[in-house]
Parts: sequence; C-alpha cells; structure tokens
Amino acid sequence: MGKQVWRAVVAGGAAAVFTAVAAVPAGAAEGGASFSRVQVNGGKPIVIGTTKEVAVPASFRMTTTKPWKAPGLVFLHRNSGEEQLWHSIETNDCPNQVGACDINETMYFDPSVWDMRNSEAGAWRVGAEVRFKDGSGDVDDKGMTVYVQRNSRLTVNASPEPVAKGRTITVTGKVTRANWETRKYAYYGGRHVSLQFKPSGSASYSTVKKVYADGSGKLKTTVKASKSGTWRWAYYGNTTTGPSTSSGDNGRREVTSAVPTGR
Repeated sequence: MGKQVWRAVVAGGAAAVFTAVAAVPAGAAEGGASFSRVQVNGGKPIVIGTTKEVAVPASFRMTTTKPWKAPGLVFLHRNSGEEQLWHSIETNDCPNQVGACDINETMYFDPSVWDMRNSEAGAWRVGAEVRFKDGSGDVDDKGMTVYVQRNSRLTVNASPEPVAKGRTITVTGKVTRANWETRKYAYYGGRHVSLQFKPSGSASYSTVKKVYADGSGKLKTTVKASKSGTWRWAYYGNTTTGPSTSSGDNGRREVTSAVPTGR
C-alpha cells in the first residue's frame, strides 16, 4: 500500500474507480491548473486504529484553463511522490470543467481492509492533482505537512477502594498503541504519562504527577488520599502516535486524591 492504491472518485453521481500513477516531485507544476485554499482534516493529525474506517475531510479550490477528465483531488505523499497514502477518496462534482471550482473531499483509511505498515506513521506532504481530457495533467506539491498517527489507549485502576483519608492509593494502568501490521494493540513502553485527578463535584481534571511507563507499557505510582474524586491517565502523543486518556476510576466509592508521595 502507498504507491499504487485504488481510489474512488464520485463524479456526476456515479463512482469512477482508477489507480494513481503520477509521482509528485516537490514543487512540480505541469500546468493547466492551480490549487488554493487547501485544508486537510482541519489541520489536525489523522489518527488511525486497527479496525475502524477513518473519514478525513479535505477541501480546496481548483482553477483550470482546460476541461478536466475527472474532478481534482488532494492526497498524501512522501519521497517526492513515490509513496502515496489513502484507501479511497470521494469528491463532489463541479458545475463546469473550466475555471474555478470549490471541492469538498473525503479521504478514507480502513486498516481492517487494507494492509498498513507501522512505518507509514509520521509526516506526510499534501499533493493535488487533476487529469485533463486531452490526456495531460497537473500534479502539485502544496508544501503542507499532515501527520498520520497510530491510535493509543490507556487503562487505569486505583486501589484500595474505598480508602480512608490520609492513606496511600496505588494507581496502575497500561499504555498501548495500534500495530497496523498485526491489527492489534501492543504495549508502548517508556511513555511519559500524566496522572490526573478530578475532585467530586468538579468538571475538570488537573495533573497530579507524571510517570514513565516501564518497558511493557505498565504504569504504577502512589499518592495519599485527601478528598474524594476520580483518577485517570493522560498521554499527549507524539509525531507517530495519537494522544489518549483512560476512563476515570472512582471504584465502589469515589477514590480520594492528593499529594504525590513518589512513583
């Protein structure tokens, strides 16, 4: 996947399916079209798990000087266009085939159907292309970077439940992330994860301390109880892995919070 990937383009109500064949040299411009107002996923990273299809919105304005064969599109590429990343693409049609057209697009990524490599996580560039009726085309690099990330997950457990004020609470958990090649979640060791607490009656969490996961992705730390509330772990991600938070743990009664006493 990545170099010769099928894409579906909706044109005039009917889906036309074809393969990508064009490489995209950085800054290339074959002529006949210009692409502006390009946006992909609202500027946010694209986070993909192991089973669910991810729909990524994109939009742009295409201005052409000659009739096109199918509406233009934007896509992800790297290595000067030798690698291209998507599973299918849908775009709206244009009322005219010459001049300006505002296009809304959706790129779909489905790791349960298409093979993905873990090495595909990271930075990708945004390209744009259109094919004309005369057999020529225009393929441009837009100088934009989009990060594609592996989804992460966190678990949490605070014990004992309940606990008396002033006693020690042990909070454990585990951080994992999507392995696209096995289509399962695997441990993600060495991560710097925040332990957060929300007092009873409060609407927001605050960070109590930060803990490194061990080599198996396991988290463990202790705090002293001072008030009732709910615990969770929060991981803020990196260029290849998306952020995540665990569910909150308040046990049979609300777990109590407080002052860090060590890892």
